[in-house]
Amino acid sequence: MSINKFLAKMASGQNKPNGLTVILPEDAIAFVEQLPIEKFHGIGEVTAAKMHSLGIHTGADLKMRSSLTLPQASLTDLTHHFGKAGHYYYKIARAEDDRPVEANRVRKSIGAETSFAQDLSDVGQMLQELEQIAQIVEQRLELHETRGRTLTLKVKFPDYQQLTRSKTMLAPISELDTIFEIAKILFLSIEQENRSVRLLGISLSNLDNAKQTQAIQLPLFQNGNIIF
Repeated sequence: MSINKFLAKMASGQNKPNGLTVILPEDAIAFVEQLPIEKFHGIGEVTAAKMHSLGIHTGADLKMRSSLTLPQASLTDLTHHFGKAGHYYYKIARAEDDRPVEANRVRKSIGAETSFAQDLSDVGQMLQELEQIAQIVEQRLELHETRGRTLTLKVKFPDYQQLTRSKTMLAPISELDTIFEIAKILFLSIEQENRSVRLLGISLSNLDNAKQTQAIQLPLFQNGNIIF
C-alpha cells in the first residue's frame, strides 16, 4: 500500500507471496532511490539493459540522470533515449504517479501502438520500442483492472503492408514481462527479410475483470517455455 499507483504496485511486489509492505509518504523518495532499476514496475529487461549502458542502475541514478540541468532539459534527455516513456521515468524517479483512474466500461480489447517518424531498421531498436508499447498496454490494463487471454501483435512496413500475429493463452495475463515476452516471440516469428518497420502495436482481447479472477491460475510457463 502507498500514496499512488506506482508505489502501491511496488509495495505489493516487495514481499510476495504473502507479505504486505506499506510505503509511507515520508519514505517514498528514499524507497525509490535505493531500488534497483530492473525492479521498477514498468521497466522490462530491454529497457533495464539500456539504462545500465547509460550508467543507470538504481532509482537514485535515474533521478540524477533526469536532473542533469534544468527540468525541461532533463526531461528532454529521457525522452531522447526512451521516447514517450521518458515522461513516465522522469516522474517515477521522484516517486510521482498522477495517472488518472478511468471509470469502468465494457471493452473488447486494450492495446497501444506507435507509428515511427523514421522507419526502424535495427531489430534491437524494434524490440526496445516493443517493450515500451508493452509497458503502455500494462498500464492501461491496470487502469481498467483487467487482464487478457489473446495477445495480438501488429506490424506495418513502409510499403503499408500490415501483418498481425495472435496467440491465446490458457490463463489471462497483465504483467509487462509476460506481455513483452509473448509479443517478442510473435515478432521474431515474422520473416522480415531485412525490411524496415513503420508501426508496431500490441493489444489484448478476451478480457477478464481482474477483481473476479481467482488467485489460482493455470501455468503460463513450463520448462522455461510459454504455453499458449
